[in-house]
Amino acid sequence: MATVLHGRRKGKTRSAPSMTKQMAGVDLNEDQDVTRGMSIGGTQMDINDLRQVTIFSKQDWNRINQQLNRRTLQQEEARRRKEQKAALKLKSKEMVKDWANTIAGQRQKRLEARAIREAKEEEERKVIDIEEAMFQAQKRKEAINKAKTQQYYQTDRVKTFHSALKLTEVLKEREAQIELNRMKALATDGQDKEYLERARQEYEDAIIEDQMNAVKRYDERQSNAEFQTSQIKEHFKQKLKDQVEDKDEGEELKKLAIQHQIDKKRLEDIRRSEMKENMSENMKQIGDVKKMKLIQSEQEEEEDEECRIFAAAKRKMMKLRAAKEKQLHIEKQERLQRIREKLSAQMKQMKDDEDIRIIKAVEESELKYQQEEQEKEQKVHKAKKGIAEHRHLQMHEAEQKTTIERNIELEMLKSRKEADLIFQRNEQEKASKRYDNNKALSGFHLNQLDELKRKEVAARQEQLAQDDKNMELLEIEENQFQEYADKVIGHCQSGGRNTYPLHKAAHAGAGGGLGPQFMGKGGIRPSYMVQDKSGVQLPLYQKESTEAIKRNIHGKSDTAKRMGFVF
Repeated sequence: MATVLHGRRKGKTRSAPSMTKQMAGVDLNEDQDVTRGMSIGGTQMDINDLRQVTIFSKQDWNRINQQLNRRTLQQEEARRRKEQKAALKLKSKEMVKDWANTIAGQRQKRLEARAIREAKEEEERKVIDIEEAMFQAQKRKEAINKAKTQQYYQTDRVKTFHSALKLTEVLKEREAQIELNRMKALATDGQDKEYLERARQEYEDAIIEDQMNAVKRYDERQSNAEFQTSQIKEHFKQKLKDQVEDKDEGEELKKLAIQHQIDKKRLEDIRRSEMKENMSENMKQIGDVKKMKLIQSEQEEEEDEECRIFAAAKRKMMKLRAAKEKQLHIEKQERLQRIREKLSAQMKQMKDDEDIRIIKAVEESELKYQQEEQEKEQKVHKAKKGIAEHRHLQMHEAEQKTTIERNIELEMLKSRKEADLIFQRNEQEKASKRYDNNKALSGFHLNQLDELKRKEVAARQEQLAQDDKNMELLEIEENQFQEYADKVIGHCQSGGRNTYPLHKAAHAGAGGGLGPQFMGKGGIRPSYMVQDKSGVQLPLYQKESTEAIKRNIHGKSDTAKRMGFVF
């Protein structure tokens, strides 16, 4: 417990709790000057006054500090425990990472073994991929070679050669069939008599069988005729039976019709009796209606009597009103008559006054006319004088205007001459520029022509080089074809086949024609057609008559070869 040195005054409350509350926001661990004044509970306190100071023991002081810094201490303790726990966990991992008898160690071993196994499998897959790539490359190479071979087989010349090869096989097959037929004929030479005897026996057996079939068919027709006859009789009996039934049915229907007529008549009588009753009821209702009409007419007559009395009174009132209106009209007409008479008297007085006014107006108008004539003469005289002055002024102004316009025209002529000179100089400069431009353009065109010529020469050289390459390729292709044809022909000759179609299809020069071979055109062999409507191809050979016809038509020529035209 704290020791109070000087005690406290009587009646004073302890201020230690207030002091501790104020010190809660002060860091007691820092070095501060505590000799300065301190405000406790809103009152300035002097530290030097020992009567106002409370002294704590070390235990209380530590307890206060712990209470004040409890949150910080708790956080520091939690952090320290967390770091210690993490360090222990890391140390544990370091200790057990190399142990083989733990779950983690076994798992690590399995992972390492798995990695080694996957690496080995990857190496094996790489080897397999390389082998597969080589295999696929070989397959692509074979496919390319096969495609090239198929494309080569699809060319017209090879297809023609294969057609000839097929013709060769057909000829070989035809010869084999001919030989087979010949051998069959030799083998069956002594068997004709046996075949004839067998055929005659089969023919006789067939005749006997046909006769037996004919007898069988006759019996079947007889049995069929008997069956149809029995059916006709049965149908006739059924028809008679139906007629009897129809007659009985007609009698029954007739009885029913008579009964229907009786019932119909009875119903008609009942209907007529009902109609009579309805008629009597209607007549009775009509009588009642008439009685009601009589009663209603009597009531209407009484009402009409009242209406007539009212109408008579109304007519009397209308007559009185008409008499009153007539009287008012007469009074109105009398009043209008008096107004008319008064107006006629006033009009007559106004007419007399108007004659006097007319006479005065005529005199005034004559006087006014004379004054106007005098004023008009004065105005005409003044106008003529003004016109003469205006004419002289206009003539003077026209002379001045003519002089000014002449001067202006002279100035304009001078300026036009200067403008013409300037235009002429400009045109000369333009002509010079056009000449220079045309000269430059001509040079540019010449350069372009030279460039085009060089390009044409280069293109021609390139085309010739390309033609040479094409010739080389065609020669290689011709050699390949001839080599392939020689192998096929040799194989066919060794097999005993007719190789004439193959030799004809394999002769040098593409095109399939019968004309001469053009070496400058890739060794092609064109066809020549006759000049008539048949359009057939000319033969390869020439007769003496051909040369005679050529001499007769075209005369003697220096050359005996064809001109080389390809159609």
